[in-house]
Amino acid sequence: MNSYSAFRVALLSAATLSSQVVFANAPGACQLNGAVKHIVYIQFDNVHLERDNPNVPSDLEQMPNLLNFLQGSGTLLANHHTPLISHTADDILTSLTGVYGDRHGQPVSNSFRFFNPDGSTSSSSSFVYWTDPITATNPTPVMINEQGRVPPAPWVPFTRKGCDVGQVSVANTILENTTSDILKVFGASSPEATEANANPTLAQADFVGIGVHCGFGSTLCAGNPNARNDVLRNEPGGYAGFKALFGHKYVAAGISPSAPLTDLDGNPISDGKGNNGFPGFDGMAAKVTLSYIAKMLESGIPIVFSYISDAHDNHVGGSAPCNVISATATCAYGPGEAGYVAALHAYDVAFGEFFARLAADGIDTSNTLFVVSSEEQDHFAGTQNPTPAGCDGVTVPCTYVHTTTPVNSANVGEVNVNLSRLLRTETGNTTPFTVHSDMAPTFYITGNPAQTSAITRQLERDLASLTTFNPYKGTTETMVDLILDQAGMAMLHMVTADQTRTPTFVTFQKGDYFGFTSGTAACTATNFTDCVNIQSGFAWNHGGYQPEISTSWLGLVGPGVNAGGRDTATWTDHADIRPTFIALAGLVDSYAQEGRVIVEALLDGALPASLSGANRAAFIDLAQMYKRIDAPVGELGLVTLNASTFAIKSNDPSDATYTACEAKINQWVQTRNDLALQMNTMLQNAAFNGQAVNPAASAPLITQANALVAAATCQ
Repeated sequence: MNSYSAFRVALLSAATLSSQVVFANAPGACQLNGAVKHIVYIQFDNVHLERDNPNVPSDLEQMPNLLNFLQGSGTLLANHHTPLISHTADDILTSLTGVYGDRHGQPVSNSFRFFNPDGSTSSSSSFVYWTDPITATNPTPVMINEQGRVPPAPWVPFTRKGCDVGQVSVANTILENTTSDILKVFGASSPEATEANANPTLAQADFVGIGVHCGFGSTLCAGNPNARNDVLRNEPGGYAGFKALFGHKYVAAGISPSAPLTDLDGNPISDGKGNNGFPGFDGMAAKVTLSYIAKMLESGIPIVFSYISDAHDNHVGGSAPCNVISATATCAYGPGEAGYVAALHAYDVAFGEFFARLAADGIDTSNTLFVVSSEEQDHFAGTQNPTPAGCDGVTVPCTYVHTTTPVNSANVGEVNVNLSRLLRTETGNTTPFTVHSDMAPTFYITGNPAQTSAITRQLERDLASLTTFNPYKGTTETMVDLILDQAGMAMLHMVTADQTRTPTFVTFQKGDYFGFTSGTAACTATNFTDCVNIQSGFAWNHGGYQPEISTSWLGLVGPGVNAGGRDTATWTDHADIRPTFIALAGLVDSYAQEGRVIVEALLDGALPASLSGANRAAFIDLAQMYKRIDAPVGELGLVTLNASTFAIKSNDPSDATYTACEAKINQWVQTRNDLALQMNTMLQNAAFNGQAVNPAASAPLITQANALVAAATCQ
């Protein structure tokens, strides 16, 4: 076990309760503490607080019903961050669990690669049900914690207290497919499996995307023939006797037995193919998701987690003005484009209707905690000068060119780069490798050579040297900004218990580029446009370190939350979301989280004495320093990215610079791990065990952490 894995196991052992403890389940009505009676958790896919074009109001500015609610009734944290690599699966799972990718298994997503015994690689989706293995023949969990087991499930603290937990299209908490997931939950000879074989489209609408994990003794699941065992074999403290409803078909039968579920406009929720039911993950517009939430709450389900699809893309296809490529293709809108503005307006209307409906039901800020965020932000790959000049989208629509013929005639879309062909053309390097295609592609060299091998080092240097012609800038530039190998990955929480899925290295490219690999034929066109060209079907690039991607936002409204408006100072990230709402609900997790309670946004009266009054300042000082050294895009993480790049790009005799810098990075990781473990234990004890942070004990840790950050340089 390496030092990093040892740190993670030590962190687990610092959890509030041992895995040997048997939890006392609380049957009957949902038992939360304090004024919080409901929790509404909403996570957008890619909705921006800041403007992507200075002339065009941002996504949230175009949704005033939501923005005003968050800023007027609670706190909107604008200095909020994602982990790296910043993608939907990693971001949502970090938010749900309060731990980073090294402890939930998906630091590389929304799919990931892994080495096979023969040195080749295979790929798996990140989106599977919580307990799924990679394949039937590879029992390694997709979701894997530091002990090599399935991580604790995020609904468990609530269901143990008798609370039903609704899941609306939230990653890995519901069935994600009509194949392995249906077989796992319902069985190969079940009617559900038979339907999936005969009509997978209907099965998708019936069983995927929607679910309810029932509380202990829940009346929704008790005696319900549609309920199935909620099986969590590795759950700390055990998890026997719990049930769940999987799929729109069975959830709707429980909460709307006499009429079909409808969206907020009153239309039956359907997949657009003639089937009432789950409309697909790209079909979760605000009016659909918010209707599911409202109906679940009205039916007595007090905790609801949900996902809303992005508004940047034309998910319908065919009819939107931007779709000029084919009659069936989808396309990506640019800021201020008519279809994009219309989608945001529809979202805004939906939130207005949603808040009014809940208020009429008596579900409001006096008794309900609203947690709203966006998993990742995106870099817009396209022109900053749409036509007409000065358009703002709202009063004057912005127009973009979407056609890809002739090449690079579009002015919106990612710049796709065929890495293997460009590499061969510019450097002659034909080393066999596979990539997880991305703005921040991860590389897996065939045969899985050592980090210090000549093959690895040469490929790293050659990739770092690649230049591309950027059609938006009209200039040739170095494509790769930063490069990270496994030493640096450990600092950024990217090394899991499954060593086969650890990449050889990862590159972080400039914002416009998306890297993939196909063949090794030389690039021959002018400016190598046969290998580097605009693809207008995708324009919102994510995964990178850039602030417009890794800086998100978090809104908190409800009992115990300060109505503080917009907070631009407090540094937080996705791992902090869970401990904050768990603490406000008066619950305790069965494991140590890597996030911390965001007390800066909370009122003293909602906090235990160990976090409030005279104890507040010491907690905040320690928590803020902890995030600086432990968060993937905290100060130490970003310093490590630069140090790793300097080391990898070096090319002196005997690789002396690289060797010396790698040794430093490994030492930084070990020092960080030791400090973070001590800090985390103090923060967890203050939040959940009533033990206030002792300034005399925390001050030396803060001093050491400051010294670590100050000394972290290889140049």
